[in-house]
Amino acid sequence: MEKWKTQVLPPDDENIRLAGELLTQGEVVGFPTETVYGLAANAYNPDAVAKIFAAKGRPQDNPLIVHIASMDMLPPLVDNPPALAFKLAEKFWPGPMTMILPRSERIGDEVSAGLATVGIRFPSSQSAQKMIRACGLPLAAPSGNLSGHPSPTTAAHMLHDMDGRIPLIIDGGECQVGLESTVIQVKEDRVRLLRPGGITVEMLEEICPVEIDDGVLHAVDANAKVASPGMKYRHYAPIAEVTIVEGSLAAFRKYMESVAGDGVYAMVFDGEEDGMPVSTLAFGQMGQPETQAHRLFDLLRQCDDLGAKKVFVRSPDQHGIGLAVYNRLLRAAAFRIVKLDGLSE
Repeated sequence: MEKWKTQVLPPDDENIRLAGELLTQGEVVGFPTETVYGLAANAYNPDAVAKIFAAKGRPQDNPLIVHIASMDMLPPLVDNPPALAFKLAEKFWPGPMTMILPRSERIGDEVSAGLATVGIRFPSSQSAQKMIRACGLPLAAPSGNLSGHPSPTTAAHMLHDMDGRIPLIIDGGECQVGLESTVIQVKEDRVRLLRPGGITVEMLEEICPVEIDDGVLHAVDANAKVASPGMKYRHYAPIAEVTIVEGSLAAFRKYMESVAGDGVYAMVFDGEEDGMPVSTLAFGQMGQPETQAHRLFDLLRQCDDLGAKKVFVRSPDQHGIGLAVYNRLLRAAAFRIVKLDGLSE
């Protein structure tokens, strides 16, 4: 599906204006956010939204998130949001949090995958906000990768997947967070976490009680309807087979000796590379999941560049944004986990 000579342009006023014109005309545009790069279209235009699914090869039952650039854009998109939603917005918007709310008639089935709800996000990225204001439209936008592949955290990542498929990518540099937004279903007095991200469980609990959906850490039935992207299908995955390995560094190193071979890589924490019997990639500091989140998708893409066949990943801690890192690895690994003896040194 190659139609365009895809341009990659900096986020100056002229190029933002061009992006706004393309979006108004019903085209799709790649744009940076603080989480990952997104693939945007007019949320009110079913034909434009259909182009997102075509460009990504995305299943039609996977809902999209609608991006806004001011609270004034929220009322036309939702019906009777609970008061808690405004309390959460005051605390965490603009920022990497998506709220699942009752959708209005303005939101079509193409965006919501036929559900009665819609995901809304107010990104903190200035480039994203300027692009939304340039077209004056709420933008439906999933991550800007081919479906199932690691999400793009640079314009180069997105061009790799979308070259020839879309007319324009606005290059805002490397994304700050590196993982997609936290997705929560907002109820009257609590929220349900559907996808962890940069707004952590601990941060949300300062506002209200938090329930964690089973789909965060377990596979979802293939026939289930899900309210959030990233819950149902294999996601974030390189071509290589990914496996999470739980256990101590010593146990991990010994296990890698047993699986060493051509195309086998170990993804470890910074400083753990020495003594590994296979080639290594370091994806952040142990105990500092923010560094892991920032590097994860870039390293998963590097696995393909290196021709990796199998990648074994040291299991991250699941506190804070570490839960989001673990969630993405679970889906990249299709829930393959090896539990080793000797969980401590």
